[in-house]
Order: sequence, then structure tokens, then C-alpha cells
Amino acid sequence: MQVLNCSTKLLILEKMLKSHFPESLKVYGAVMNINRGNPFQKEVVLDSWPDFKAIITRRQKEAETDNLDHYTNAYAVFYKDVNAYRQLLEEHGVINWDQVFQIQGLQSELHDVSKAVADSKQVDVKLASFKATCLPPISAADTSFLMNSSLQLTYLSVADVDLLNQTWSRGGNEQCRRYIANLISCFPSVCVRDDKGNPVSWSMMDQFATMCHGYTMPEHRRKGYNRLVILTLARKLQSRGFPCQGNIVDDNTTSINLAKSIQGDFLPCRFHRLILTPPAFSRQVHL
Repeated sequence: MQVLNCSTKLLILEKMLKSHFPESLKVYGAVMNINRGNPFQKEVVLDSWPDFKAIITRRQKEAETDNLDHYTNAYAVFYKDVNAYRQLLEEHGVINWDQVFQIQGLQSELHDVSKAVADSKQVDVKLASFKATCLPPISAADTSFLMNSSLQLTYLSVADVDLLNQTWSRGGNEQCRRYIANLISCFPSVCVRDDKGNPVSWSMMDQFATMCHGYTMPEHRRKGYNRLVILTLARKLQSRGFPCQGNIVDDNTTSINLAKSIQGDFLPCRFHRLILTPPAFSRQVHL
């Protein structure tokens, strides 16, 4: 195991990961954020350098952590050799198996290998799998339909955290609330607000440079706000060099149709998110 903490090598790694798209997208996004201020206090662990076979991005050891916070205790994985990934998982000190955490990646063996190692440690694994998408270059979003309205196109604020925590399918708990506040503070977001300043539609970027929590309040749907928010955020991310990647639940036909309408590419690989829970926390975790 090596921890790659040299800024020059991390920039080289960022370029190297581009040649392994789309499977490397999650790790690539995490490395991009590390190279741009590292607001989530991440680091890169790999089996060897520069001829690596497996990479894991993780929270820095010295970062403050909550053992129940699987939102923040998140690992991204990319491997050229699945056996090298398994060896990293099994190596002492690479993964903190004593807390609830998640693993993200875009490779088909990710679940089976991770679960095999987790089973040997009596750690429970819950898998969620999604369609993975990427947006093409965005020139601009049409905002003309907002000109004669009281709506405003802006960005999210930490004052919006409670609403976002309540409306996110993964939310409703204190760990998620804190995680969303950190995302808003650290990364780009886009929001449409009504005449009272309340959010009606929004999206933001997460620690892996993924567009997430796209949501429109029920009474404001079918008005084009979600499309506007997605295109505006995509344009903002692209202007900063980030890929516009997203994940969509298989039965979310509205989001699937929206992605198709803006020429989004559905990737040949799927996005996998594993939430791993050691026995000590099995009755406390919010999945």
C-alpha cells in the first residue's frame, strides 16, 4: 500500500485516470477535488506507483469522523486488476472496518469482491445500483422563461439544509444533514427560488464530482425548472474542468427522459454504491 500525497504525482494521476473512463470516473472526481483544495480531506491509496493496479480514495486518517456517517465515510474504487483491489481491501489499515461506510465504483466485480471480504469480517453489505450517465458539453441554458416571473436562478445556502435533508431519498437523519451542509459549503450548486426566497428546484455536486440530489418541489414540477437547473450546473462544472456525471434509479422515467432530451450518454457500466455496517452499529445506522 502507498498513500499518494505528492501534489505533482496527484496531478499526473488525474491525467492517467482519464484514459480509463468511464470506469474510473468516481476516483477521477475524488482526485480532482483533492487537487483543487481537498475540501473533503481525502487521500489516495494505491498498490504501487506509477504502475498501479488498484486505487482507493478515502478520508484522511486525521480527519474528524462520525462512525455512523456513511455519507462522509466514503471510498471510491478503480482497479485494473480485481485481485489487486481485493488485496488492498484485505490489507491492514486501508479500510476502517470499525465504522459504517460506503464504497462507490463503476465496475461489475465491485460488489462480489467487497462482499466476500466484508463477510469474512461479519460486516453487512447493502448494494444499490443505478444507471450511470454523462452529459455532453453544454453551451448555455435557456433562462428566458424566468424573465417575467418572480423566480430567481441562484445557488443553495446552508440555510436550505433542512429542506434538502427532508426531500432526499437518502436523507432524514443528522448525518445526512451535516453531509449536505458540507456539500453546499464546498462545491457548486444551482437553485431556483420563488419570490419568498424558498428553493423550488435544485441540484448540487458531491465529493466524487457527481451531480446529486436533483429535486423539484411537487407543486413546481413540469415547468422546466429541473432541466434549467441541470443544464446550468453542468455548464458551471464543465467551466471548471469537471465531468458532468450522474446516477439515475432504473425506474425514474422522468430523469431518464430528461437525460435523453439533453443528449446525455448512458454509460455501458453501472454505478454501484455499497453501504457496509459492522455488527456494533447494525441497529443504529440510517440507510
